[in-house]
Amino acid sequence: MNKAADILVIDDEQVIVDAVVKICALDNYSVDVALNTKTGLEKISKNYYPVIISDIMLPDGDGFEILEAVKKQKRNSVVIMTTGYSTVENAVNSLYKGAVSFIPKPFTVDELLSALYRVNNYQKIKEKQKLLIQQQRNDEILYVTCPAKYLRLGYSTWIFQEREGTVLVGMCDLYMKTLDSIQQIELLDCDDEIEQGISCASLTCSNDRTHKILSPVSGRIVEVNEAIKNNPNLIEKDPYFEGWIYRVIPANIEYEIKYLIPCSSDRL
Repeated sequence: MNKAADILVIDDEQVIVDAVVKICALDNYSVDVALNTKTGLEKISKNYYPVIISDIMLPDGDGFEILEAVKKQKRNSVVIMTTGYSTVENAVNSLYKGAVSFIPKPFTVDELLSALYRVNNYQKIKEKQKLLIQQQRNDEILYVTCPAKYLRLGYSTWIFQEREGTVLVGMCDLYMKTLDSIQQIELLDCDDEIEQGISCASLTCSNDRTHKILSPVSGRIVEVNEAIKNNPNLIEKDPYFEGWIYRVIPANIEYEIKYLIPCSSDRL
């Protein structure tokens, strides 16, 4: 099936659609548009789009229908969800169900272009991984999966539950592989509150793109990893152990855990 455009944007707000089209043109992406779920599903059934940007709340359905359609067709499309602050829980759920990223409304030019940069690199990694599997090649490791006892939010961040009731928070190696080398990291402070699905840190990379890091849980920060402040590249070198970001007392882990994916499933 031929590629109809680089990106399909599905949103009923014309102002959002116009903004996405203009921003995507800055990086020379071609864009197709659907103003409702029905039209979006029709376009997906007839055409291949490498990237689909869909609002979660649509007048005749929702973004989860778009996710399900992409999953059933088994094409190499990736989905970015957009959402307002009031529906962050739905956005977190979309990551659990297969969206590769989400960006809150209103979003900036940099937020959208950075998300597109990540998902395009994600797609390239997954395509190469599929090829290596087909060739039965085990000599090249593209990224390291999370340890089995960890839980992850989409492919971006993870938690490890400690015996003391705290959790460690860090970043997945696959997410790191979609970025350029880290030049600077901005962290919160001890006693700051974080919220699941809301940015808890930001990274500036060597190509000057800034990427917000989504918190996998809500809670209060009780320790910040001082080592990564002085050496941000530690996250790239050892994302699951020495490169952790925060130690947190979770606020509602029993509820929020349902949106986290057990990393043991990555080995099935």
